[in-house]
Amino acid sequence: MRESGRAIPWVTVETLAPRTMSVATVGGEPRAFASLRRVLQRVLTRTPAVYDSITTRGVVDIVEAVRQQGTGMDRELPTSAGLHLVRARPVLGPTGGVHAVQLWIGPAGAVTPPPSAVGAVWDLDDQTVHQPMAMSALRGVSADEHVPTMSIAELFHRAAVFDRHGEVLDLLYDPGPGDKLQFDVAVAPRAGRAAGPLGRWRVAARSRERGAWLLIEDISEQPAPPAWPTLEQVGLREAHRRAGTHLAVIQLEHTSISHWLTDPASWVRWEYLYRPVDVFHPDDRDRLVTVCDSIRAGETADVTVRMLGYSGCYLPTWLRLYPYPGFSRSQLVIGELRLADDCGEAESNRPGPCRLPEPLGYDEQLRRHISGRGRLDRAS
Repeated sequence: MRESGRAIPWVTVETLAPRTMSVATVGGEPRAFASLRRVLQRVLTRTPAVYDSITTRGVVDIVEAVRQQGTGMDRELPTSAGLHLVRARPVLGPTGGVHAVQLWIGPAGAVTPPPSAVGAVWDLDDQTVHQPMAMSALRGVSADEHVPTMSIAELFHRAAVFDRHGEVLDLLYDPGPGDKLQFDVAVAPRAGRAAGPLGRWRVAARSRERGAWLLIEDISEQPAPPAWPTLEQVGLREAHRRAGTHLAVIQLEHTSISHWLTDPASWVRWEYLYRPVDVFHPDDRDRLVTVCDSIRAGETADVTVRMLGYSGCYLPTWLRLYPYPGFSRSQLVIGELRLADDCGEAESNRPGPCRLPEPLGYDEQLRRHISGRGRLDRAS
């Protein structure tokens, strides 16, 4: 093919914040919020015939039109190298908002499908990621495990190798003006690696009022160096497992679990919840908030609260809370969890178990998940 007949690879233009557009990815390579105009100028100069037929401003207008209308657009370009096509496709989020526009320019007979991508929304008020059904098109996700919302702890738990938890939590819980973030992550199915292949996602996020908008691109087909947990990570996790230790990162101000540092506590139902705060009994959440000042002062605090169990009952659980040693704007603490009965605590010093009357989560999906996880454990 002649130089003038080459195609420009798919360009993903993120539109995660009002009146803002930048480039997330070009041909599968990250661009980390690069200027849209500059990227277009560079790629158009590589296709002289197209450059003579449409300006950078004209391409930007097409992207903006797709963003405003939420529907795809094709524009034919007669050129000296034959008929070319500008193809633009929206990437929609759970409410129909346009989180990105995927752009392709090339010969009309050489069109390729856009890479899989989807939009998601972080809602700070309910502390969940809202995700459309299109998430199931990404590798690492199956249609039968899809639920409309998911906690950040569930997403982190599926990450095979990841070390940017603090940056993500700062953007979600305590963002600064104009905060944004792009990162790659390998994601396993909910039931574990034995249930299917890992997916590789590229996530771009921008803070918005009371939340954030996310763009998730499937980059599983892109070459990448293998990433493995370090010897220290594997060794420490195994040591904690054998010792029966359970450690979690907890958001004190928002009374929720953000991430498990070890295997999750087996008696705590922390997944498939409508609201992650329901892992703690509503009458006990103030117990966590009241120790904030002590933790900020560098002290350790012990507190007993009721935590949701898989039976639907709330079980008395002893927590030892430590200051989070890393840098974070969020109110993060390290929590060590034990069943209160295992700690020899006097009955009068701790709240008793109870059950709330209303459903707290996606119970049917949880049952399927537990059943599938059991089959995989037996098979291994």
